[in-house]
Amino acid sequence: MRRILLVEDSPTQAYATTKVLERNGYEVIVAENGKVGIEYAKTQSPDLVIMDVVMPEANGFEAARKISRNEDTGEIPVVMLSSKSQLTDKLWALRQGAMGYLVKPVQEKELVDTIDNLLQ
Repeated sequence: MRRILLVEDSPTQAYATTKVLERNGYEVIVAENGKVGIEYAKTQSPDLVIMDVVMPEANGFEAARKISRNEDTGEIPVVMLSSKSQLTDKLWALRQGAMGYLVKPVQEKELVDTIDNLLQ
């Protein structure tokens, strides 16, 4: 079973996204902020990270950069999942090492297709 690290500070959003991922056969680990997400990326060996942008401790851009540029976690794909929908947000996320950018609310099929494509 593939392991997804979900980094999301909203308990409601984390719960809803976890249910979608579990329904599609993924094991989900939840981190409540960017700082914990960086640590879990190192210690929990996820296959992929789904990262919110606006969070306390370390925002998603900072966390994605640290995960993607660390020799121990650099091979883990990071997908941003945010309510920030501007092109500049997407471009900045990709410059920080994210391999995908989805806007909330995301359709289940789009989320699962993005994950599946990155894990092939």
